[in-house]
Amino acid sequence: MKAMEGYRGFLGLLVSALLLGFLAVLFTLIWVLHYRDGLGWDGGSPEFNWHPVLTVTGFVFIQGLAIIVYRLPWTWKCSKLLMKSIHAGLNAVALILAIIALVSVFDFHNAKSIPNMYSLHSWIGLTAVILYTAQLLLGFFIFLLPFASPALRAILMPIHVYSGLLIFGIVIATALMGVTEKLIFSLKNPEYSKLPPEAIFTNILGVLILVFGAIIFWIVTRPQWQRPKEPNAKLLQPNGSTPEGVDYSVTGDFGNLDKSDVDSEAATRKRNFKLDEAGQRSTM
Repeated sequence: MKAMEGYRGFLGLLVSALLLGFLAVLFTLIWVLHYRDGLGWDGGSPEFNWHPVLTVTGFVFIQGLAIIVYRLPWTWKCSKLLMKSIHAGLNAVALILAIIALVSVFDFHNAKSIPNMYSLHSWIGLTAVILYTAQLLLGFFIFLLPFASPALRAILMPIHVYSGLLIFGIVIATALMGVTEKLIFSLKNPEYSKLPPEAIFTNILGVLILVFGAIIFWIVTRPQWQRPKEPNAKLLQPNGSTPEGVDYSVTGDFGNLDKSDVDSEAATRKRNFKLDEAGQRSTM
């Protein structure tokens, strides 16, 4: 297995991302347990508090891990099918937590007769959940299950990659808007503008979320840290399908087409055509 270029830099950023993500989750828990009314499920503020906790835990931290899971060099010897399953599983957990977070805030609003879906935070947040659901379903049926053709996967992979990073960026922005909105509505005496301890603490939480997202983006967009292509990825079954667990059109990396395999197949077809042509001439 080829060694990763800049392994120490990758490892440093990976540890930093894990630490920042963990701290973001911890800060969110401390915020709702110490400064707010704790956690509960009774239609009051403790139920609402599940919204930031589950959003940061699932939609931010776990989604970030799902994005970079292909970049871990110690998993490069694992089968691509296994890594796809882990990627899909982490995203599924993140989506479940995000849906529960939505339920908690709608229950709270309805119990307190607070209007739903009036703020920019709510508009973009719900849009992110809908897009994330579509992204997960597309990935499951097109890239995980062995039914889609390699040509279709090659066409849809750039869209899948771009939309995945776009949704993650939207989630980061939505989380920051939600933190700010909650502080503006909740801090009255002293007000948010006076920068009380809760405001300082929660602003730090926002910085942790932002830097975590920035590191995830940096890790996943470095070509030198991508998963190497599968050595036997271009092998085809007699019926034209790929072997189980092998996708010759896409690397295991999050969002890079394995064009060399497609080129190799085209070259093989070209050689076969020349051999057939030479054989026909020899029989003339």
